[in-house]
Amino acid sequence: MAMLFLPPSTQCRSFSPFVFNHISGEISSPSRLSLKTSGVENWVSRFQSKSLSLVFSGALALGLSLSGVGFAEAKVGVNKPELLPKEFTSVIDVAGFLSNGQEKRIAQEIANLEKDTGFKLRVLAQNYPVTPGLAIKDFWQVDDSTIVFVADPTFGNILNFNVGATVDLDIPRSFWSRLAGKYGNMFYWKEKGEDASIEAAVMAISSCLREPVGPNNCAEIQ
Repeated sequence: MAMLFLPPSTQCRSFSPFVFNHISGEISSPSRLSLKTSGVENWVSRFQSKSLSLVFSGALALGLSLSGVGFAEAKVGVNKPELLPKEFTSVIDVAGFLSNGQEKRIAQEIANLEKDTGFKLRVLAQNYPVTPGLAIKDFWQVDDSTIVFVADPTFGNILNFNVGATVDLDIPRSFWSRLAGKYGNMFYWKEKGEDASIEAAVMAISSCLREPVGPNNCAEIQ
């Protein structure tokens, strides 16, 4: 991070993800880093940036050199490898949102997806700041084909995504905003539960990634 953001590694030299800002409903990318100038808009922008950056500084601590996202206020990242499981798993639930059965179903869906498509979906359920944080990058060997899905209700919308460059080429960026809007909003997860939001999002991502790449792929949220 500038600051404890993730440095580039030999396994992730070209990793240049975007991060979907569920709070503002915008995609953050290097071309969209300009700050609004009016007093009220500046305050809102700072609040949104801080909120999202806290989620990811705790979960993946994305760095400026990797994501191009202006997380100027994410001064401290979390790095707690002791919260990682002893054996590899594609689903880490430190928040206790999922039952054992749900974890197994999601992990199996992820394994099938990776076998069929090559895309690597990884799920971290957390309540910031209780999270393994930076430690998940090496644990999961995050690369260009990885989607890191962080389920964290701390700032309202529970769905947060870090999308690798290869995935970004195939999946419309609007998909992530629509997915967060449908299954991540506070009304949905408070009524149906955090677990329902997570499972629904995983199935929607799996369905999208299996669609043929084209102008209309992922047009609907399953």
